[in-house]
Amino acid sequence: MPVKGPAIPMNETACPARVREAFAQINVPESLKLRAEESLARWLENEAFVEARPQLDYLIEKERYSLLFDAFFQDIPFGTGGRRGGVGFGPNRINTFTVATSIEGHSKFLKHRFGANTDLSVVVAYDVRVFTDLRGVYDRSRPNPVLGLTSKDFARIAASVYAANGIRVWMPDPDKDRYISTPELSFAIRFQKAHGGLNISASHNHPDDNGAKIYNDKGSQEIPPLDEELARIVEATTSARTLPFAEAVAKNIVRWLPPEVSNAYLETNARVSRDPRRRSARVVFTPLHGTGFQSAGAALLRAGFEVELFANQAKPDGTFPNVPFRSPNPEVPQSLLGAMEYARETGADLVLGTDPDADRLGMMAPHKGHWVFLTGNEIGVILAHYLFSLESSSRSRAANKSPADLYAITTVVTTSLFAKVGRANKVKIVDDLGVGFKYVADVINSIESKGSYRDIRSTVNGFVIGIEESHGYLVVPSIRDKDAAGAAVLLAEIASCLKDQGKSFTEQLEEIYREFGYVRNFLVSTVMLGATGFSNMRRIQESLRHGPPSTVGGRRVIETIDRWSESGPLGKIVSETDRMSRDLLTFKLEGDARIVLRPSGTESKNKVYVEVSGKPLGKTASQEALQAEMRRIDAEAKALGRAFTREMLSRIKVFLPDHALEISDLVALENKIDFAERLLPELMSRLERGESGKELDTWLDSRLKPFGADARLLVKPAVTAYVGAGGVSKDVSRSLELLFGR
Repeated sequence: MPVKGPAIPMNETACPARVREAFAQINVPESLKLRAEESLARWLENEAFVEARPQLDYLIEKERYSLLFDAFFQDIPFGTGGRRGGVGFGPNRINTFTVATSIEGHSKFLKHRFGANTDLSVVVAYDVRVFTDLRGVYDRSRPNPVLGLTSKDFARIAASVYAANGIRVWMPDPDKDRYISTPELSFAIRFQKAHGGLNISASHNHPDDNGAKIYNDKGSQEIPPLDEELARIVEATTSARTLPFAEAVAKNIVRWLPPEVSNAYLETNARVSRDPRRRSARVVFTPLHGTGFQSAGAALLRAGFEVELFANQAKPDGTFPNVPFRSPNPEVPQSLLGAMEYARETGADLVLGTDPDADRLGMMAPHKGHWVFLTGNEIGVILAHYLFSLESSSRSRAANKSPADLYAITTVVTTSLFAKVGRANKVKIVDDLGVGFKYVADVINSIESKGSYRDIRSTVNGFVIGIEESHGYLVVPSIRDKDAAGAAVLLAEIASCLKDQGKSFTEQLEEIYREFGYVRNFLVSTVMLGATGFSNMRRIQESLRHGPPSTVGGRRVIETIDRWSESGPLGKIVSETDRMSRDLLTFKLEGDARIVLRPSGTESKNKVYVEVSGKPLGKTASQEALQAEMRRIDAEAKALGRAFTREMLSRIKVFLPDHALEISDLVALENKIDFAERLLPELMSRLERGESGKELDTWLDSRLKPFGADARLLVKPAVTAYVGAGGVSKDVSRSLELLFGR
């Protein structure tokens, strides 16, 4: 598909009347309907998009109007991590046109910022992704130029655009099996003294997704208002110049990243070790088919740990075939279960796993014969407690080192336990940042350039750790994005310390809870797809912003904090990107609880962050007392999450029964509604008639296909809850167990 867009506006009659009629029925503002019609007409009529027509004709013939509308109602926006979304046809999809014009816009931005006569350079990285249309959107029998496009292909296109603009490109040699993770890209930008960077990746998203993450000369992503300037330039760019990739290489405009960059990156992360004597823990590592073994895995080996790669998920493969639900996300416990079973069989002490671009890190560890999955908040607290304790003891040995020299950083949705532990150890804490690691990086950037941030007076060397709840950690200031590698080295070291003491990670956490109070955090995500989902997320935010609840789950709301408020500590909204990033509502509840609501900046979902805090019980509190406190708080937190989800959905007139709320957060809201209102009642009717066997299995798999990979596992909790509520005969209950497993 060509990278140049249309040069003239198209006549709206090019959009078939039946499509316009279907778009008119969609419950979104009229401006979006008109935008979708005009945009689709442009792609159908202009010769620049002729290769897309067979598949667009197919979608029209099959009356896939909601998919068409979603692909054309907007230009794919800049979110928390750049442009990210499904690969496909249309301006709201990742394809050669949207990637190339994004890079053309970035080239213009760089020239404007640094001067047209500057000898500009960028670093380009890419992950393992490949578009195979697992969602089944397009017709396999018709030509499809986006089918089979890889991150590497998009990186070549990006390099060709940069080169055509006279910007030198450093990138891995695409003829070699080498990938660069997101954090190594951040490091490489600074190491090469480049003016910016790009990673072609969709992080942990669905395999059909891809994206372009754009970085600045500091190795971080732009924050408001500068990101608004970048976004406006990109959005105004409708065509792109290209220089053939081979020619760009021959002219030495595109160059391969030298091996010393990776060596320096790995050495930086290996050196985060605080106690090189602690190497007793055996680690099973899984990259979930992504780039992680070349970064986090290699850093562990360089630091001296015994590491075994989990072979079943070792091969770089953008379809993520051996990951449950095809969800390569270490936030999802099931993604690590295969590695955990292997670790159990081989007697390993720790499981670590990374997402495809290796900026997120997940872990599992044994406790009293069972393996336990640790959440992002729990991992962050363990890392912070280890580092804060070491820094505190080192300060006691060096009395001339000021407490103000040390600082740690987190976001407003991350556990409050992080700040409690830090302040108890005299570490200055920034804990009210917006979501996105670019805000963590901005604190370090500010201290690097000005020597201060708010009341902190320090240098980059005073940085201890930055974390966010979504399994993101940074432990070295020479990288300006979250990085699984340094955190992996420290976790393996902590595992060794605990093993040498005969303790588990769970017991370490329990000691922290006794001293600082148990804090339960969890996330409820509601996927809302398409333009209707986009509109519903806006409606929810607007409704709760202007009419917040007075109670949630029986608890009084004592304060509502709207980050859009310009009278608060964040001050004036400086750009539309600032407005987007500040679209976050916090509800403080009686009893030391809070709920935070925000629409995701990179995925089509609303995110609800629930926290309930307990009081310190004291270091000598019994195990029985602590467990009782934890059970109480866990139950209260789950009830609050359930109650707020009902409240949120009621604002868009959606009312789900309790069992449907148990469906995995990976399943879209429209499918949850379908399950509750149609699928489950029909399944029960079939079972009550005595239907069974292959025909029933085939029907069920067909009905569940839109729910995602491993769909029976995704809905199994809802089936279990439905049976548990009673009213199901023993025969039907046994049939459900056979269909969904015990």
